[in-house]
Amino acid sequence: MTEARPTQAASASLWERDEEVAAIGRALDRLCADETSSGSLLVLRAEAGLGKTALLAETRRIAEARGCTVWSARGGETLSSVPFNVVRQLLQPALLSLMPEEAREYLGDWYDIAGPALGIAEPGDRQADPQGVCDGLVAAVRRLARREWPLVLLIDDAHWADQETLRWLAAFSERLDEQNVLVVVARRPGEVSGDSARHLDAIADAGDSVSTLSALTPEATAGLTRATLGAHADGPFCREVWAVTGGNPYETVELLAKVQENEFEPTEAAAGELRALNRAARGGGLVARLETLGIEATRFAWAAAILGTGITVDLVAELATMGVDDAVRCAALLRSARILTEPDPAGAQPDDGEFQFVHPLIATAVYNSIPDALRTAMHGIAARVVTDNGRGAAVAARHLLEVHPDGDEELVEQLREAAREHLAVGAPDAARRCLERALVEPPRAEIHAHVLHELGCATLLTAPAVTIDHLQRALALPGLDGDERVDAVYRLSQALLHNDQLEEAVRTVEAEAARQSGPTRLRLQAVQFMWEGIHGEAASPGRSARLADLAATCNGRDNSERALLILRGFDAMARGENAEEVAELCDRALVNGRLAPGLGWTDPEWGLELPMMLASAYAFTDRLDRAETLYNEALRAYESVGWSGGHLALAHAYVGLGHRRRGRLREAEESLAFAERVGRRLPLHWSATCNLVDTLLARGHVEEAWDIAERYGFAPPYPSTIVLPDPRSVRGRLLLAVGRTKDGINELEAAEKAAAVRGHHNPVLVPWAVDLARALANEDPARAARLAAEVRRHAERLGTDTAIGEALRCAAALETGQRAVRLAERAVAYLEASPCQYEHAVARVEYGLAARSATELRRGLTLARSCGADGLVLQAEAALATGLL
Repeated sequence: MTEARPTQAASASLWERDEEVAAIGRALDRLCADETSSGSLLVLRAEAGLGKTALLAETRRIAEARGCTVWSARGGETLSSVPFNVVRQLLQPALLSLMPEEAREYLGDWYDIAGPALGIAEPGDRQADPQGVCDGLVAAVRRLARREWPLVLLIDDAHWADQETLRWLAAFSERLDEQNVLVVVARRPGEVSGDSARHLDAIADAGDSVSTLSALTPEATAGLTRATLGAHADGPFCREVWAVTGGNPYETVELLAKVQENEFEPTEAAAGELRALNRAARGGGLVARLETLGIEATRFAWAAAILGTGITVDLVAELATMGVDDAVRCAALLRSARILTEPDPAGAQPDDGEFQFVHPLIATAVYNSIPDALRTAMHGIAARVVTDNGRGAAVAARHLLEVHPDGDEELVEQLREAAREHLAVGAPDAARRCLERALVEPPRAEIHAHVLHELGCATLLTAPAVTIDHLQRALALPGLDGDERVDAVYRLSQALLHNDQLEEAVRTVEAEAARQSGPTRLRLQAVQFMWEGIHGEAASPGRSARLADLAATCNGRDNSERALLILRGFDAMARGENAEEVAELCDRALVNGRLAPGLGWTDPEWGLELPMMLASAYAFTDRLDRAETLYNEALRAYESVGWSGGHLALAHAYVGLGHRRRGRLREAEESLAFAERVGRRLPLHWSATCNLVDTLLARGHVEEAWDIAERYGFAPPYPSTIVLPDPRSVRGRLLLAVGRTKDGINELEAAEKAAAVRGHHNPVLVPWAVDLARALANEDPARAARLAAEVRRHAERLGTDTAIGEALRCAAALETGQRAVRLAERAVAYLEASPCQYEHAVARVEYGLAARSATELRRGLTLARSCGADGLVLQAEAALATGLL
């Protein structure tokens, strides 16, 4: 009877599931028909016992009959804290079957990024970027799907999947059009909240269909009962089976098995026994049934429940402190009692010799039946057992989290090591849990501050407010000295900045700098100037003068001096000081023309703000070749280390800025589309959106620019951080372009005030005055003339061809006759020498119109076409076609 049960159970759970089976068949038809078609995602949603697992088993049966490769995995209630647990079950067996060089070939550049998360490669020295790891896992499946087509992925109990797997699955689901694979996900409704629920909702939203399974009807239950017990089962008995089980297929099968074991006749006379039999098959009845098997079998089941995964006779024997022969006997007893089984076809693909519970409900009941004190002690032993078997601190951490706090120094160190392993594979949430548990132990007084520091670093990107508390407590305790203390202060200031507490961030660094001396003091002063610079002169009056004085003493001998030179160069650029002097300051911060070691895009000591400021200082002083070198270096650096979240989006955004400054408008638009990959309202999102709107306006795509602005909330209030270029200037230009002249003027006047407060007078960085002068030309020509003169004065102070050419173009627009022609001609001369080809194209077209020169207009038209400035092209073509010359 035991051997027949799997088929019987599967058959029972497929009663009244014709519609779902048909949907699975259609999805497999699409998968197998065309190797280049898009992928499919089916979601099965139902309460426990309603047949999700049986449908996955049926999917496997049909798929394998059609020659498909099928990989599967299952979440576990006690395993949801284990990062990458489910995705490892899914992909690891296939990857481990390859030779190492084959796996590296199939995964390509993603091997070193996704390999550690999958457990097939050693992690690197630095903390992995979670988004990069997620993207690496998506790429891994895409490449493996091409190799294994047609490929089917089955994921059971997804509600118990770990956070990292759900994040991957949500991202993968959004990109199914890129890969031909069928994914079938089974989950219970509810069960989880927070990020896990959000990811599961995203998976469902991306699915081709979501089937919500219902209980069996009385008619189906009667049919199943008669198919199991015989056609002579009478109506009252069948109705009572349905009433007792509520039509739950799993409970129905278990109840009918108990009826067979007890040799009851399926008649109305025996119907009264069904409720008692049902209680014996679940919950407390199941535990009582387990106890009848004997204390050793019970200990074996308890140990299996504690392990949760990787259940082998050897591991269970060690955890349950019994001999291997006794463990083999207990395993056989538990299989006969339908408590343990060999791996289910729709479940995971573990190594030979592993077991799993027949159903998650049984695993939960057994786990909960373990006395609390004993369960805690067994987790402690399990941590040692898995560690001794070479599975590492990260695997043992799941058990250590359950141990009662007892001031155990070794446990604290194990948790710290586990946290480091989690961070190395891109699982900061798991690292946070380990370090928070280490604090509860608690650690010894002399290392308490170190644990708090590590915890603060682990939560920096995900919870800045929590990070602030951890790091402030760490700095208030003894133990953090030297570079570690300075690093904690720097991280604290970063968290304060992310939490919109600028003034406190600056004061924190300033106070620590006052306590230090030498290079350490200089480094902290540089950090202080950096945070102040991000928010401008208004946050710290006199900052520019103090920075200039300090930078004057620096020769670039170390990174602290180089940082101050970069900060001074950026500040001088924003203030509109002489471009040659700005470039000289920036060049002194380089080593042989390159970023110094420790100041690179991925170096954690200083962060990405400094190279970003350096590149921007070059970009807005016409040194675009140097700026583009730095932007492309950022792109290569982030791709090589797998930082594909906000870091890679930033690199693309600034590559786009480089394209925009060059006049490569099509390329700029493509790069800046990464704005969608960045969290809304973050400074980077503002910069990317601002540049995208500016680029679309330059292309003449006004309606699209307005749609982008509306979609991303590109409107007041603006962030307190510096956005490049100035968002008020760009929005003012946008409002003028859509015909909202009065609103545009108001926005540009607000830009004027904000620039004055910050001390920003670079007319290329904050171009409000040019557009405001043009907008006021008819309404207030005297003020427009004053603005044009001021733009020219600032442009000549900066001294770049772009700034002077734009100032002359503005002046020409306010004049008429030959004076306008002469000014436009001079603007062309300057902008022809500028690296900014779009501005050159505009100047050519405007000069051609002013001088009534078809030759100049055609030159401008050629430039406009090469830039992708569609609006300017139409303007020039219309002028030539209508004979306006």
